[in-house]
Amino acid sequence: MMGGELSAQFGANLQNPDYDELFNHLKSKGSAKMVVIIDEAQFLMKKDEEFLKSVIKLRMKRLYPGPVLIMLASSSIVWVEQDLEGLFGEDAKHIDSYIKVEELNFLEVVRSFKSLPVSECVKIYGAVGGVQGYISKWNPRVSFKDNICRLILTKGGRLFDEAEAVISTELRELSVYNTILSAIARGYNKLNDLYLETGFSRAKISVYMKNLSHFDIIEKVVSFETSGWDNAKKGVYQIKDTFVNFWFKFVFPYQSDLFTMEPSDFYDAHIAKDLDEYLNRYFRSVCTEYLMLLNQMGELPFAIHKVGTWVGKTGAIDIIAQSDDRQNLVGFCNWEKPVMTMQMCEEMAELMDKAKIKSDHYYLFSATAFEPELEAYVKKDKRFRLIDMNEL
Repeated sequence: MMGGELSAQFGANLQNPDYDELFNHLKSKGSAKMVVIIDEAQFLMKKDEEFLKSVIKLRMKRLYPGPVLIMLASSSIVWVEQDLEGLFGEDAKHIDSYIKVEELNFLEVVRSFKSLPVSECVKIYGAVGGVQGYISKWNPRVSFKDNICRLILTKGGRLFDEAEAVISTELRELSVYNTILSAIARGYNKLNDLYLETGFSRAKISVYMKNLSHFDIIEKVVSFETSGWDNAKKGVYQIKDTFVNFWFKFVFPYQSDLFTMEPSDFYDAHIAKDLDEYLNRYFRSVCTEYLMLLNQMGELPFAIHKVGTWVGKTGAIDIIAQSDDRQNLVGFCNWEKPVMTMQMCEEMAELMDKAKIKSDHYYLFSATAFEPELEAYVKKDKRFRLIDMNEL
């Protein structure tokens, strides 16, 4: 197939070529740098040692005289992290860099949907994350509900089987992982909770959680370190992969209905009522990204050294950002409530007491509006800054 592609592109007459001869027939246009991309290279490299030998020769300009960039692409995290260097052996020194393709950040998602309001982009971001392949299938000309119904809730939709595909690409025993992820999505987010809910042994759960963490499907939420450690939750897990999280929260528990109800009816019954509560987490991520952009532009009171969330036993402080000399900036985020109120801020102040953290800088984010009383108070107290959807 490679030979046929080269013959079609360059008119090469190849009868029974080996990889050396294939690479010998590469041609660039004029003085342009040659780029060779081998997609899903792990399948070829596992089976044919001669291919790798020819790649090294190409890298060393023994098969092609000019500069060449060779990209070996793979969707297998395990293979790249555990097996790739072993296959190269001493030739691993010729690997110039590793690039892990990350998801788009929220700003890039917004840029993908320039016609949509930011609030709509938050909903998209909370449903499918920043995976370009998912984003490209989203139709900005129809509603959020219509996209969810078409892509996720309709058999044959682009994302109908995607959550299972993400998990099963590298992991076996899908039923066990489904059980654990379903429990986490329902709020059983500590190892002991999972033990009681699933019936699996603690040792078994630990092994499976380690595997899920390795593939960026779940993550351990580490509370921002403060003096209020006794009041913080420890060892809390959440589903990191956004689409997998959406699937196990809204779809997986109701699969009988998925096959017996119309997609629109399923959305109304199982997604609509809890969507805003679910999106709180992703709005917090958006607000954190906003602060980091201000930090890059030097528009915060001080340069941020580290940022995170304090997860308490009775609530959470959405954003804590800290400088090198331990100055604190605190962010409160409201997505779900009709307005951000003085009472909500007072409740946050109580959590700050429990976290034993103080600040002279407060950024209040609201996806909806601010209570007039709060707006009046902020005008008199310059420690506070209100940020609504227009500013975001």
